[in-house]
Amino acid sequence: MSLPVLKLKKNEGRRIQSGHLWVYSNEIDTHVTPLSGFEPGQQVQMQDAGGKALGNAYINPHSLICARLFSRDPGVLLDRSLIVHRLNIALALRERLFDKPYYRLIYGEADELPGLVVDRFGDVLAVQITTAGMEEVKKEIVAALEKVLQPVAIVLRNDASMREMEGLTNYTETVSGKLPEQVFIQENSTRFSVPVLDGQKTGWFFDHRMNRARMQHYVSGQRVLDVFSYVGGWGVQAAQAGASEVVCVDSSASALLQVQSNAALNGVDKKVTAIEGDAFEVLRQLRDHRQRFDVVIVDPPAFIKRKKDIASGTEAYRRINQLAMRLLERDGILISASCSHHMEAQRLLGLLQKNARHVDRSMQLLEQGHQGPDHPIHPAIPETAYIKCYTMRVLPAR
Repeated sequence: MSLPVLKLKKNEGRRIQSGHLWVYSNEIDTHVTPLSGFEPGQQVQMQDAGGKALGNAYINPHSLICARLFSRDPGVLLDRSLIVHRLNIALALRERLFDKPYYRLIYGEADELPGLVVDRFGDVLAVQITTAGMEEVKKEIVAALEKVLQPVAIVLRNDASMREMEGLTNYTETVSGKLPEQVFIQENSTRFSVPVLDGQKTGWFFDHRMNRARMQHYVSGQRVLDVFSYVGGWGVQAAQAGASEVVCVDSSASALLQVQSNAALNGVDKKVTAIEGDAFEVLRQLRDHRQRFDVVIVDPPAFIKRKKDIASGTEAYRRINQLAMRLLERDGILISASCSHHMEAQRLLGLLQKNARHVDRSMQLLEQGHQGPDHPIHPAIPETAYIKCYTMRVLPAR
């Protein structure tokens, strides 16, 4: 099958040749290949200004990221066969890493399936499609997943805000099989019930698995505060690891009900309590009531989703971490995380140091974590690296 050609301007092919998969709309030679001649999701052959084929991509002429490369081979199409091939390559890595089938199976560009995320919860798969190109091959994605994994259910969690930027509508549906009443996973020897249909993102955040494992070394016999707890990924594991008491804070009543359910599932419900409310306000109230904790975990949602949010988002990180420090015992542990790509690791560390000086504390950096290996980083695409996690010892200043 011969694909229509998408031609780049002179000298605009270097980034693609160096390994990147994205083409921006201002890099297209629109005099030779006008964007008005393409439909969203259409597959194209990408060529440099001299006519050399760089590979095949899908296009969305209405998006800033105008095209995403899916193969360097101009003879390969984005079809069921290619998706099966990519799934098998991704599965081989995850099966090497994990002894149980609970992980992110496909992480978009890093697994050479841009615009596609697949989380595996045993026999249940949660799929998120964020681009018009992947939406065009939705049936092929489902068929490929059925062939490779034979799941009991496949859920499409196509309700991400990124879809709006691609001109796509949001929806959630079970497209294959029958979803069990409860979906369970095991992470670091702790069991969880996951809200696949109506939870955040795909229902669970596998990206902090390794950081939560490391956290367990610091909590035995300690009083722990888990801020932005969601369904208890950090807090319940802290209780399971021997914390004397865990307080989980979240603005979602349904998430906190799930915290209690997950605590009971692991026999630690007597150790875990929940506070519903805005995290900033709850932490101020805890401070006013002179509450103190040995370990405080701060894992907020992305405060910086776009470059325009950097100033306000940085201020939010500053405020929440400073409030957290004020709740620590004299020799306490702060675990501070960010999932905002635009919050650089060194900037977050510098912010924590400034906060410590502001509240008359000193700090020791004990561990620096990042996303787990089921979220592999594409070396040419810095946007695929987003998780930062610092474990800090916070001491009185001398």
